[in-house]
Order: sequence, then structure tokens, then C-alpha cells
Amino acid sequence: MRFEIMRLDEVDGTPVDSTVVDAASVNRIVQQAASIGQRLWIRPAEASAS
Repeated sequence: MRFEIMRLDEVDGTPVDSTVVDAASVNRIVQQAASIGQRLWIRPAEASAS
């Protein structure tokens, strides 16, 4: 399964950028974001997303 991970703006929470990753990469990305206080929005990726 693939997930879209969007990095959110610190001020207003709007998406700044996004990437699509496999399930095995989600934990690593979340840990990295948590260590620096980044806000993320994670959702299942659409089949056509890349």
C-alpha cells in the first residue's frame, strides 16, 4: 500500500509539499518529522498518484 504524506505549513496548516511512499517508509518519515516538530498529513494514495 502507498501513502501520500503532505508536509504542513507551521502557521496555517496548509500543505507545503507532498510525496507518495510505500508503507515501509511511513514510520521513518514520521519519526524524522517528529524529531524536528514538523506537521504531517498522511492519507492513502490514489492509484494514479506518483
